[in-house]
Amino acid sequence: MSVIRKVAIVTGASQGLGEGIVQGFRARGYGVVATSRKIQPSVDPDVVTVAGDIGDPATGKRVVAAALERFGRIDTLVNNAGIFIGKPFTDYTEEDYRLKLRTNLDGFFFTTQQVVPVMLKQGSGHLIQITASTAEFASSRAPAIIAMLTKGGLNSATRALAIEYAKQGIRANAVAPGVIMTPMHDPANSEALAAFHPMNRVGTVEDIVRAVLYLEDAAFSTGEIMHVDGGLIAGR
Repeated sequence: MSVIRKVAIVTGASQGLGEGIVQGFRARGYGVVATSRKIQPSVDPDVVTVAGDIGDPATGKRVVAAALERFGRIDTLVNNAGIFIGKPFTDYTEEDYRLKLRTNLDGFFFTTQQVVPVMLKQGSGHLIQITASTAEFASSRAPAIIAMLTKGGLNSATRALAIEYAKQGIRANAVAPGVIMTPMHDPANSEALAAFHPMNRVGTVEDIVRAVLYLEDAAFSTGEIMHVDGGLIAGR
C-alpha cells in the first residue's frame, strides 16, 4: 500500500475538467482513483484508473474497492462525469433523456452511495459535484431543460448531503461552471461562447481546478454552490 496523505476519486477523468482535476490533486500529493469509460492505464503509481460506465452501479463499487485496495482510504469524491445535450424541449429524444440521467444522476447517486460509508467510518470526507450555472437560469437563446433537471438536481442534492452529514465530518459542495473551453467545444466557437459571460471570455480548466481545490481547503464551507462563470449568474 502506498504512503499517501490523502486520496481523491475523480469521475469523468480521462479529459477536460476531470483530467485537470486529477492533475490538481496529484500536484498536492494526493493519491487518485480516476475513472471514465475510456480511461487508459496510468503510468503514475499513485493514480489508479478504472474504466467503466459511471451510470452502472457496478462501476462505483469497483472504483471504491480500487481506492481502498491501493490507498486504504477515501478523503474526497469529485463527481465530475456529465454530458450536455442542448436543444429545444420537444426535440429531445428518449435516448437523450435516458443518457443524461444515467450519466449525470445515476453516476452521482451510485458512486456517492458507495463512498459515504467509507467516509463515515473515517469520520471525515468531502463530496464535490461539478454542476453548471445554466442549472439556475433559463435562456431562450440556449434551451437546455435536461441540464437544468440534472445539474439543478445535483445542486439540491449537494445541499441535502451537506446538512445530513454536517455533524459527522462529511462536507458537500459544488462548483457551477459557465462555459469552459474543453474538448467538447470547438475553439472556432470561442468568441460566440465568450459573449454569454459578462467578463466576455470562456473559462479554462485551471479556473475550475482552482475552485475545486479552494473548496477542498475551505474546512468551514459546506452546502456551497460556487459559481465560476465569468459573472454569468450575477448578471442575470
